Amino acid sequence: MRMIWRRLERVTIVAVLLLAPLGSAVGQAGVADPDAVRAGRFDYGKMWTFEYAPGDYFTETYGFEANAAWFERARLSVLRIPGCSASFVSPNGLVATNHHCVRSRVSQVSEPGEGLLDNGFFARSLEAERRIPGYYADQLLAAVDVSDEVFAAVDAAPPPERDRVLRRALDAIEARLKREYAARGDSIWVQSISLYNGGRHSAYVFRRFTDVRLVAAVELELGFFGGDPDNFTYPRYALDFAFLRVYGADGQPYRPDHYFGWSMDGVEQGDVVFVIGNPGSTNRLQTIAQLEYQRDVEVPARIAWLAGRHRALDGFRVAAPVEAEAMDVRNRMFSLSNSLKASTGRLAALEDERIMARKADAEQQLREAIEGNPALRVRYGGLFDRLAEIQAELRAVAAPTAAFYRLAHATYGSATMRRALAAWVYARARAEGVGGDTLAALGDSVLAVDDKPFELEWRYLGVRLADLAAAYGPDHPITRAALRGQTADQAARRLLSESLVRDAASAAAAIEGGTLVMGDPMLQLVTALLPEYQRDRVAVGRLDAEERELASDLGRVRFEVYGRDVPPDGTSSPRVTDGVVMSYEYNGTLAPPYTTFFGLYDRFRSHGGAIDWSLPERWQAPPAGLDLRTPLNFVSTADTYGGNSGSPAVTPALELVGLNFDRNIQGLSRDFIYLPERGRNIMVDVRAIRATLDHVYDLDRIVSELDSGRLFTTEEEADAARR
Repeated sequence: MRMIWRRLERVTIVAVLLLAPLGSAVGQAGVADPDAVRAGRFDYGKMWTFEYAPGDYFTETYGFEANAAWFERARLSVLRIPGCSASFVSPNGLVATNHHCVRSRVSQVSEPGEGLLDNGFFARSLEAERRIPGYYADQLLAAVDVSDEVFAAVDAAPPPERDRVLRRALDAIEARLKREYAARGDSIWVQSISLYNGGRHSAYVFRRFTDVRLVAAVELELGFFGGDPDNFTYPRYALDFAFLRVYGADGQPYRPDHYFGWSMDGVEQGDVVFVIGNPGSTNRLQTIAQLEYQRDVEVPARIAWLAGRHRALDGFRVAAPVEAEAMDVRNRMFSLSNSLKASTGRLAALEDERIMARKADAEQQLREAIEGNPALRVRYGGLFDRLAEIQAELRAVAAPTAAFYRLAHATYGSATMRRALAAWVYARARAEGVGGDTLAALGDSVLAVDDKPFELEWRYLGVRLADLAAAYGPDHPITRAALRGQTADQAARRLLSESLVRDAASAAAAIEGGTLVMGDPMLQLVTALLPEYQRDRVAVGRLDAEERELASDLGRVRFEVYGRDVPPDGTSSPRVTDGVVMSYEYNGTLAPPYTTFFGLYDRFRSHGGAIDWSLPERWQAPPAGLDLRTPLNFVSTADTYGGNSGSPAVTPALELVGLNFDRNIQGLSRDFIYLPERGRNIMVDVRAIRATLDHVYDLDRIVSELDSGRLFTTEEEADAARR
């Protein structure tokens, strides 16, 4: 029998979610005149925190009792894992998350010749579950608003001392809370989180589990079905799930007090879902001037950087496939392509006049609230104007910002450039007569930079030289120093053939032989770059520091005006968001609320098995027993973001119905604004997960554990129990 909330008038719920105004304004996203577009009530989103739990709102909107016990069970059933979210789904420490959240870990635990990323991994006994080295999962035990204590200390300090006083106050709070929770074990740690850009402060007490083992992971072709072309799109057909298990200090499966039950009914159009996880950083509280700077300078620079590094990796993968596979280049490319597509979507949102008009209207409402309150006007009246002035000053250094973007990135940057930066300091110190331990330490910093394969290194160096040329133009002295009349790729090859810092061995020999001097070609290039780079870092650093302080003030006044009705930006900290399973219009048609396995096979066959839509051999013919009508992916209006991958989607009864893994292309605007009328989050349906575990992977011990809560140590034991 359906729950009471499924009998609610769904039209009423949808109206509340989509049309509720902020103040007296009414959402009108379709209005042709941008000046007429008004801010909506939830434009700042629904990333509710546990310390400001929206119990009354949930109860009034969805018709169930969202009390303290409900939020406690929700909070303790969810985990934060590196870069993602997850949740307990059995009383035996079994954890569900996305495949892409553990993709690199699958490669990490693969033994020689196994190829688990391509072939999948399914532990058929408890003993076969593989511990992931260096991995962890954090459970939120408490979320405490410590703003009053922090501000009492910071506001009394003179401005130059405030950063130090803030850190000291937070350190004291963290130490106190760690002592208070010490009885829970040595795994307790406390993290301070700034909310509202420093307008509020919270302390989060976590229990950290460090024995986490891989239980099951599907083949890459299933977990990432559709590849980059289908990323951030819907309808979607990805089986993006994996299972982990948390073990206790005694080496036995951990037994959590709270976990989510596995739903057998799933969801349908109009059902309410709550997605709980750790959304990453968003920019919804920024001013119009800040958003315009992102649109014109920051996001284009990020897109150019991502595109260049993706091209470099792709060229390396083609030129040296064996070496690239050993370096797990596919996962690196997946990460870059995901960020590139997301950044492109963010830029499109910033270029959308209606979105910017809604943001401007919201800003105007806050300005008017400040001006209408004498006390607020005195303290905060100049915030918006000064923030706008800072953006103008940042625009003045736009060229070096683009040219030097992530100059010394360890993973996606040139090792030769990083080594040359260190070598320049060494060579200059040596020329000035520095010696002894100081010079030796500077030499060690040169040699600490690890080599990259030549086929990758010259590409990374080449895209950096191309960045310089694109930022400054062909006639600038920096471009001439970098290229010397050649193309970026030609110049990179020349520098790598001539410079003594092209690799660690050559650099070591040069240091040993005393031949590493300022005349080295790479050091000459650094000499040309450094004055501009240093000026840029000093200027941007000063402006960034002031901007952070003003953003904190803006966060404080925003909280004073709106209180808890406006949730803070995402901060990779635990949140709960509400939404409704709902189809939407796209490309002149209607996207269904959920897809099925029929659609997966249509994509596979319609694309002729092309690489992004290929299937493992055991999947190419529909597996026996798998009902192709089973829902595979579904969408809702829940407010998710990067970091919400793996987040559980649950019913008001806290039954798991899906695992969040993506947003649609319209949802990429959520960095800046929450628009449920167009954006959707995308989830793997638990009915698809259970069906494939049962009929494709024959993992009966996990299916039986989900059904009964009982721990089965072997497949044979589970098979006997099911007969």
